[in-house]
Amino acid sequence: MPFRKNPSAIDLYLLENNTKAASCNSGAASRYTQLCMESAIFHGLGTAIVTPFRSDESVDHASLEKLVEFQVAGGVDFLVACGSTGEASALSEDETDAVVRTVIQAAAGRVPVMAACTHNSTREAVRRVKRIAAIEGVSCILSASPYYSKPTQQGQYLHFKTIAEAIGELPLMLYNIPGRTAVNLEPATMVELAKIPNVMGVKESSGNMAQIGEVLATRPDNFVVFSGDDYMTLPVIAGGGAGLISVASNVAPKAVKAVVAHALNGELEAAREAAKAVNELNRVLFAEPNPAPTKALLAMMQQIASDTLRLPMTSVNEKTCEQVRQTASRLHLL
Repeated sequence: MPFRKNPSAIDLYLLENNTKAASCNSGAASRYTQLCMESAIFHGLGTAIVTPFRSDESVDHASLEKLVEFQVAGGVDFLVACGSTGEASALSEDETDAVVRTVIQAAAGRVPVMAACTHNSTREAVRRVKRIAAIEGVSCILSASPYYSKPTQQGQYLHFKTIAEAIGELPLMLYNIPGRTAVNLEPATMVELAKIPNVMGVKESSGNMAQIGEVLATRPDNFVVFSGDDYMTLPVIAGGGAGLISVASNVAPKAVKAVVAHALNGELEAAREAAKAVNELNRVLFAEPNPAPTKALLAMMQQIASDTLRLPMTSVNEKTCEQVRQTASRLHLL
């Protein structure tokens, strides 16, 4: 069954960060808290967590544990392991399993863990997703459209339907990111997939607000829509989205959480103000392909031991590194 978030942790975060503390202490709970109290599905801020590597490119589980602790302390609502930010395509199956287990163990039940699993062969995707779904503590599977093969909408529908049926009652979150997969999952296809009982929602990274708006307008009530792009957080939530699955929260979980919490509470002026610093950060975090700038900054912050990536990904160049350093210093992250 989906993980149910403890609302008291959110109240404490909002109080610490002066996010309308009065509304949290009043008899009427904030919309943010109500979402988490009343819903058995994911809402709020999820971090697409990086996979730290040592300088020899082996997985650095100690740094990963430290990073999970940083995320939980920063108030994130859930974690996403082994997504594109986690360099999933560069991990072996054994490494993927080990990373998911480390994130679950380090989270220790304080936040739920979504595990990502994508493949362009439906048969292979099912084999791998069954393996990950069997790991104790996995609360949801995140899976993107098949890459490279460019299937039709019918092909994508049958692909996701097959995966959903293979994992039983475990929730499946669709992931639409045409910039990486070379194929778009259209709103009508999402709505059809939403009729499958354990298809719970979509991480939308198309960057197409017209399309995202159509999904929000036509989806069933129990199908949640997350922004998969940090810079789309406010329009997606204002349109009825459930929150954000973020890259920037790897380095600034409290700052990104403030944006999401304000937006979900309907406090759009406060959300826009909170988003100013986050947007400045986003400009450097996406100056080169993700997650290279994020890993560079995490290493500067000593949250991970090394900014190492696996080929074909490479560390940021000197110019980007200096831009990251200057921005992080200006935002008091160092």
